[in-house]
Amino acid sequence: MLTSINPKLPMRDKAATKDFYTKKLGFEIFGSADYDRYLMMQKDNIQIHFFEFKELDPKENYGQVYIRTDNIDDFYRILLNNDVSIHPNGKLETKPWGQKEFSVLDPDNNLLTFGQSISD
Repeated sequence: MLTSINPKLPMRDKAATKDFYTKKLGFEIFGSADYDRYLMMQKDNIQIHFFEFKELDPKENYGQVYIRTDNIDDFYRILLNNDVSIHPNGKLETKPWGQKEFSVLDPDNNLLTFGQSISD
């Protein structure tokens, strides 16, 4: 039945969103069509879609996505090497619920949390 999920997050500026996700997080554009006011990004087996919301106030944006990984330590190092700002309350650490995780904010304040089970 259900096979995947592709979250849709708001963006104010398509170029800024594309730049952040490609240059900082290592995503690629998904698909060959360039839709007006819509962007699809992919990395490995996940996709995130973005819709234009020019009036978005980032301080009032509560968009969040939890992304599982099988190599959180290497991915964390890659992001640090790409000068990605880690959320001040989301440094890499093992949580009581059995996940090692960290968080970043994109240009529109969408919270991306990356996590890996500590039993992996």
